[in-house]
Amino acid sequence: MANGLSLGSFSRPGRSVTAPPRAGWRSPHPPRYPPWGGSVQSEDLVPTSKRLRPPVVAVTGAASGLGRAFLAKVASSADFRRVVAIDEQRGDVPDVTWRVLDIRDPLLANRISDVDVLVHLGTDESLDSDHTERRRYNLRAAQTVLTACAAARVRRVVLVTSAMVYGAAADNPVPLPEDAPVAAEPDTGLVGDHLEIEALVRRSLRAHPGLEVTVLRPAALVGPGVDTVITRHFEAPRLLVVKGCLPRWQFCHVDDLVSALEAAALGRVGGVVAVGSEGWLEMEQVEEISGLKRFELPAGVTFGTAQRLHRLGITPTAATDLHYVVYPWVVDGVALREAGWKPTWTNEAVLRELLELCEGRHAVVGRRLSGKEATITAAGATVAVIGTAAIVRAARRKRRT
Repeated sequence: MANGLSLGSFSRPGRSVTAPPRAGWRSPHPPRYPPWGGSVQSEDLVPTSKRLRPPVVAVTGAASGLGRAFLAKVASSADFRRVVAIDEQRGDVPDVTWRVLDIRDPLLANRISDVDVLVHLGTDESLDSDHTERRRYNLRAAQTVLTACAAARVRRVVLVTSAMVYGAAADNPVPLPEDAPVAAEPDTGLVGDHLEIEALVRRSLRAHPGLEVTVLRPAALVGPGVDTVITRHFEAPRLLVVKGCLPRWQFCHVDDLVSALEAAALGRVGGVVAVGSEGWLEMEQVEEISGLKRFELPAGVTFGTAQRLHRLGITPTAATDLHYVVYPWVVDGVALREAGWKPTWTNEAVLRELLELCEGRHAVVGRRLSGKEATITAAGATVAVIGTAAIVRAARRKRRT
């Protein structure tokens, strides 16, 4: 891999790096290494070695959210000899070994010495968390997990970031290949967290060449309890569109991400792996399914207003997050398809579930609204950016007084 790559650097050198496969590995394709943030222009080998006994898998963040969903899936699976659940509090999934500790604790290495595979899902994905504290937590957790796994001789680590790291742009190919360069802008939002976590992975691969790391990059995630800038977009009274470019919509249901995580934990895929429903929805299809109408604005007005709202502390997300609801970032999950994995959810079905989950909620530019604010917005503006004009003026008056 390229030398001199530091945390937060996403340079793309113009040469490929190849190496012979490790002992016990075989690849259905020529040996290639993964495009970690575009730093290397090829993929990892796909480990397919068989063990006499099923592996022991550990799951961080196991008490809630995606971690709990994955834990429930593998708890009774015959593909794993034993399942270890790690979190700061004991969860409610039975038939697993619970180990209660903070995953940022360096003593984590002592608690996973009997583990073959660790699936790291203990991240803070909340839009409403303080971005500085969230970034500090997520990076410390990922760094501790990677270091502990190397020290404990854990064979494989699986992490989840997001297909958002590819960036959303009007000229993106549809779909994006898995080895497409990472083009997202580092910012204070969750995309910035994902970029830096992948930078940590690159550094860990150089420092611990015997460690296998697989990173799953899901499309727009949807499911019970999922709260993102994408899901909040569908809580608005109308769907924002930038003039001159229509988005294409691709989703990833939590159920499909869980099954993809299982495939990664078993070594059926490796390196960088994109996850999503097959194909995508055009804007007309989204309008027909949702019953929501579009509202077009110039790009300058859209992103300029969103950035001012974020600076005033009115909205939780940076203006760059709006790129992901107005520009395409569809992914093509070749690695999973070649491994025999198929999504069980279509984009249409995921969108319908998302609309059900959003029922009764109202948001503009990622900001949840109270009942009174929602009434004013829906009646007076009916679009996210325009609907916040009154809020901007009120905030400015408050700052002057």
